[in-house]
Amino acid sequence: QGFATATDLADYLTRKGLPFRDAHEAVGLAVRRAEELGVDLPQLSLAELQGFSPLIADDVFAVLTVEGSLASRNHIGGTAPEQVRASIARARSRL
Repeated sequence: QGFATATDLADYLTRKGLPFRDAHEAVGLAVRRAEELGVDLPQLSLAELQGFSPLIADDVFAVLTVEGSLASRNHIGGTAPEQVRASIARARSRL
């Protein structure tokens, strides 16, 4: 637990067209509900998550994983596996 994917949920909602301030509020409510239940965000049901925003669909569960979180940062310096491999290759070429 610790809600490490809360930012990913906010990013997901903004990609779906929700203004960030509204996404932030929806995620805050989702985190509060998860805390009340003693679970992490991906353990909330789809119906419960949709109660915080109708933009949430079943594809949200791919976002609410460590792997999904890492993969979503696929840019130079990001945490996506291909970016980490590329960074390692650049460092090795400098040695």
